Amino acid sequence: MTQGPLQSETESMSARFDMLDSWTSRSVLQAFWESQMAATAAVQPALAQIEASAEAAVERLRKGKGRLVYAGAGTSGRIGVQDGAELPPTFGWPENRLVLMMAGGPAAFTQAIENAEDDMAAAEREIAAQRIGPDDVVIGIAASGSTPFTLAALTAARAAGACTIAVANAGGGAILKAAEFPILTETGAEPIAGSTRLKAGTAQKVVLNLFSSLVMIRLGHVYRGLMVDMQARNAKLRVRARRMLAHLTDAAPAEIEAALDATQGRVKPAVLILLLGCGIEEADAALARHDGHLRAALTE
Repeated sequence: MTQGPLQSETESMSARFDMLDSWTSRSVLQAFWESQMAATAAVQPALAQIEASAEAAVERLRKGKGRLVYAGAGTSGRIGVQDGAELPPTFGWPENRLVLMMAGGPAAFTQAIENAEDDMAAAEREIAAQRIGPDDVVIGIAASGSTPFTLAALTAARAAGACTIAVANAGGGAILKAAEFPILTETGAEPIAGSTRLKAGTAQKVVLNLFSSLVMIRLGHVYRGLMVDMQARNAKLRVRARRMLAHLTDAAPAEIEAALDATQGRVKPAVLILLLGCGIEEADAALARHDGHLRAALTE
């Protein structure tokens, strides 16, 4: 079967999987597993693009005002939402500095909204309503690289002076040209034709994991491989905070508990209190002088 002239690589059909529904279950799983490994491997050639995108994002975000904005439709949009939603609890990223733009609105997080991905005007309105500007970083995700909603969001954001990043799985996609920083992971045809929740979705998740984790590290939310800005909002995370402090300071359990109480569960100032013997105000001031970087505050 021939491929249409406007058909994306991610929508093409693979001869290998033509008889997929007649295979044994183990054969299907083996083939799917291989395709997932291939999707992960497709990210390696894009590491330089991810690095450049992350470093550019950090330059905008370290000013303390800019927001991370994820924009997409369907599977790609939901993967963006997942990555963004995990930043506040994992890294203490402020929720007011996070914007999740999904074609079709919040209802599309869990259900398909017909024609939403083609609504360019909706994306433009959302960029305007959020007052996206030069301090912001907008990440557009689209497997085909040509989703109209995502393209419009990136185009409007770039016109407003934002740092724009495109994540796509097919070369030549319009969003890769529209964004200042394109990230391409060519995953090719899917085992189930057009189902980009498979290879393309896996590659997108890996890209966003790498990108956002590097950004959070560079912004000081990680110290010695630990999530020191984690929000200890429940009993499990309170236990994790205690373990981090025990590892970082060797303090006695009672001292750790007192430090966590004094800082309302915040690990970074608790480390300064335990290691330097300072008070909460002095600890917070030291972190503020170093843009929240614990390593720099400790060596001050």
